[in-house]
Amino acid sequence: MKKLKDYIINFINGFCMALADSVPGVSGGTIAFILGFYEKLVVALDNLFHGNFNKKKEALKYLFKIMIGWVIGLLLSILILANLFTKNIYLLTSLFLGFIIFAIPLVIKEEKEQLKGKYYNIIFLLIGLFLVGVITYLNHSNGLKIDLNSFSIGTIIYVFLAASLAISAMILPGMSGSTLLLIFGLYIPIVNAIKEVIHFNFNSIGIVIVFGLGMIFGILTFIKLMKKSLEKRRSVTIYLILGMMLGSIYSIIMGPTTLDIPKEPLSFSTFNILFFILGGILIFGLEYLKKILNNK
Repeated sequence: MKKLKDYIINFINGFCMALADSVPGVSGGTIAFILGFYEKLVVALDNLFHGNFNKKKEALKYLFKIMIGWVIGLLLSILILANLFTKNIYLLTSLFLGFIIFAIPLVIKEEKEQLKGKYYNIIFLLIGLFLVGVITYLNHSNGLKIDLNSFSIGTIIYVFLAASLAISAMILPGMSGSTLLLIFGLYIPIVNAIKEVIHFNFNSIGIVIVFGLGMIFGILTFIKLMKKSLEKRRSVTIYLILGMMLGSIYSIIMGPTTLDIPKEPLSFSTFNILFFILGGILIFGLEYLKKILNNK
C-alpha cells in the first residue's frame, strides 16, 4: 500500500509539473516547490549525474516515477490542451494566478525558520522579482522568430544553448522555461517539432535530439549549483525563490501576449474570479492530498 501511495504522489507531482512547464509564464519548478518535492528532485537529479552507484540507482527509481507523470502531462498538453490554452487563455490565466498567489503564503509558512530574523536577505527577493520581470518584459517586446528548417551549425548551437537555459529555468521556481523559449523564438517551433515526431513524422527529429542534448547539458551544469545553494545558503535561496514567484505573477498576467496569435494581457475585464478561486482551491487541495499520501 505504501508503495502504491508513493507511485500515486510522484505521478501527480510529475503530471502537475509538466502542465505548468507547458504553459508560458508558469514554472514547473514553482509547482515542485509548492508541492514540497523540489529539494528532493534537485538532490535526485544531482545524484543521477554525480552520485555513486547506489545513489544513482535510488535517484533513477525516484525520477522514473516523476517522469511517468511528467511525460503523460506533457503529451496531454501538446496533443489535447494546446487548443484549450488558446481558446480559454483568460480563464486559465486567472486559474494559474490564483494558484501562485495562494501558494506564496504556504511557502512562507513552510520555510518560516529560514525567513524569520534574516530580513536583510530581502534584497535577494527583490533580485528574483526583478529578474523574472525583466525576462517577461523582453519576451513581450522582443520575442524572436526562428526557422528550424535551416539545420545549420548556427541553428544547432543556438537551439542547444537555448535548451540549456530553458531547462535551468524550468527547474528554478518562478522562472518559466517556456517564457525563455518564447524570448529565443523557439517555443512554437519546438512544440511543433515534438508534435511532428509524436505523429511519426521524423523530419524534425534532428533538432529535437539537439534540444534534448541541450536540456541534459543544462541539468548537469545547473543542478549542482542549486543543490549547494539550498544546503549552504538556504535563507538566501528561499528569498530569491519567493521573489521569482512574485515575479511570475507578472509573467502570468502577460501570458496571453505570448500566444501564436497574441492577445491582450489579463485585465480586470478579462479576469475570472471563479477560476482565480478555483486556483486557490486546487493548491490547498494538493497540499491536503500531499499530507494524506505522506501520512502526515
